Order: sequence, then structure tokens, then C-alpha cells
Amino acid sequence: MKKICVVTGSRAEYGLLQPLMEKIKQDQELILQVIATGMHLSPEFGLTYKQIQQDEYEIDAKIECLLSADTQTGVTKSIGMGMIGFADAYERLLPDMIILLGDRFEILAAATAALVARIPISHLHGGELTEGAIDDAIRHAITKMSHLHFTSTEVYRKRVIQLGENSEHVYNVGALGVENIKTIKLLSQEELQKMLEFDISEDYALITFHPVTIENNSTKKQFQNLLNVLGSFKQLKLIFTKANADAEGRSINQMIDTFVDRYPQRAIAFASMGQIGYLSALKYCKVVIGNSSSGIIEAPSFNKPVVNIGDRQKGRVRSGTVLDCKEGEAAILKALTYALSEEFEAIVLASHNPYEGKQTSSQVIKSIKKYLLEGHSLKKKFYDR
Repeated sequence: MKKICVVTGSRAEYGLLQPLMEKIKQDQELILQVIATGMHLSPEFGLTYKQIQQDEYEIDAKIECLLSADTQTGVTKSIGMGMIGFADAYERLLPDMIILLGDRFEILAAATAALVARIPISHLHGGELTEGAIDDAIRHAITKMSHLHFTSTEVYRKRVIQLGENSEHVYNVGALGVENIKTIKLLSQEELQKMLEFDISEDYALITFHPVTIENNSTKKQFQNLLNVLGSFKQLKLIFTKANADAEGRSINQMIDTFVDRYPQRAIAFASMGQIGYLSALKYCKVVIGNSSSGIIEAPSFNKPVVNIGDRQKGRVRSGTVLDCKEGEAAILKALTYALSEEFEAIVLASHNPYEGKQTSSQVIKSIKKYLLEGHSLKKKFYDR
């Protein structure tokens, strides 16, 4: 039996990985190992490792790496602490394959430690672009350290190959998040309202705004512009999901708390809603606002208008449901007004989600088992197109 180690550092990432983890757990030829790190272990971000345990997964290692400093220096030190923790965990667990998703800094630490330990990596969501965040470079670096690649669109598959990866080991399988929407039983609107303890009988916006980590000192100004616009849309209730533990993420979360205190009847905020809670909120919302990848990848499957602010998601493949706008107050106001119009509603309803695949998680497991059975060498050659 082969030991497959899944690394997760955030609530959103775990929500995407959970169905894949379940299939590994149920596979008689595989042993699931789980490493929780990053925001999962932070009280500030909801101690979401408890959700993993509530879902009846044993956590084989907890790697503390998240410093409280809301700075680039703090993030850099967190990467170093993470690498030390992953080195010890891999030595003890001896996994046959590591599964990593995406582009966060703790995942870079996990990949670097696995590379040195000579453990093959399966990487999900490689080849994507987010030109407004350091995640872009991190994602491509993880691609070069990985041995199997599972991309969410054909455009991204071609880009991974362009980075020099062997085309035989690069698979376009679609996005796990889109598969989850099709397979997970979501809450009714009444059940969601009870879970949130917040009245959602009126139209509401679902808002997630993360720091723009490639730009200097712009995050708070951009987010304040958004809050100013939201303050004028009295017809919308507001559900905020808080920012990640990136540099300036805590500043955003403090601004959210201040705004919610000012408008307690209109607005509510959550450090984590869980996968079912978040997708259910996405299903019933009137509009999605912010700069999160969920607006680009998952929201189109619900035919929801999306106001995507700034450059954080610049470069990603997107559907016709997404309205891109600049970070200024006037631009956000114009985009949100159009997003709520009947004209744009018709465009949204006619749009297709480019991230849809077929049996995404099953394809991932099948390819991993094939790779391990064939016993490939860890030596990689640069694949010239």
C-alpha cells in the first residue's frame, strides 16, 4: 500500500481537497496521511484543523509556522519555520507521494522540503496566473518541484508544459471546487440562515478581499474604496469572509470588523464558513464581490455575477460572469451597478464555467496510482516543446 500525504494550510484549500481525501481514505490500495499547517492552527483564523477532525480525518502532523506579524518579514520567517517542520514530519511519516494544491507560502515550504527529501509531488492548479500576488511566482516554483500536474483548464495544461514539464505527466482534469459543487449536498436557504444566525431573506452580497501582495501599501486603500461603495448600497445585505494570513491580511480583517460593528443589521463576517456553508452562501447570494479565486472558479457554476477588483486575479481564465474593474471607488461603483442590472443578468445566465471537468478527483487518484505503480525515477528532464 502506498502512503499519500495531503498537506493543507487553509480553510478554503481543505474544502477543495476534502472529497479527494475521502476517496484516498476509502481506496484499499492507498493510505491517507494528513498534515495541517498555517491558518488551520491559528485561533485568529478559527482553528479550522478542528473541522478536519470533525470530518473524521486523523491529522498525522501539525506544523506550526504562522507568525503573528502582519508583514513580509513575518511571512518569510513563516516559510523558514514551515520547512523545518515539514522536514521532521516527512522523516517520520515517510510518504510515497505528497499532494499540494495551489500557491500559498506554507505550500512552498512543503514543496521545498519534499524536494530535498526526494518525495514526489502531485500539484493541483498549476499553470494559472495571478499577476497581482506573489502567489504567481510561488505557484510556478512548485510546478518545477513537482512530478505530476493536475490543471483546471487546457490553457493551464499547456502553460505547465511550456514551463518544461513532461506532457505525459500533465493532466487537465478541471477544478476540484467545481466538482464539489456538483457532488456536495448544500444547505437550503433556511438551513443556511440558521447556521449563519443572520437574516438572508433579502438580497445579499458575498465578499472576499485578500491583500494584493505584489503591490506596496495599496491594500487598505483599495479595501476602503470597496467599503465606501458597499456603504451606499443599502438594498444589499453583506456577508464577509475574512482575508488570508498574507501580509496586510490582518489589516483587512480589522477593517471588516469595524464595518460590521457600524452596520450590524446589514453585515456579518466569518473567519471560516466551512466548505458547505460557503458554497451554500454562494448559491443564494445576489452578487460576489472582491478579488478571490472563488469568484473566478466556483461562482460561475451558480450563474452568479462577480465584481472582480484590481489585478490580484489578473491572468486567470474567466467566464462571462466576471466583471473586472479597477480599484478606485468610482470604478467599483460602476461595476457593481452593472453587475446588478437585468442586462448583465442575461449575460450571466448564458455563460459557461471553463473550469468544469469530469470526475476530477477520480482522475487525480487514478493517475497517482499509475505513476507510483510504474516506479518513475525522481530525475526530471526539461521537456522542450
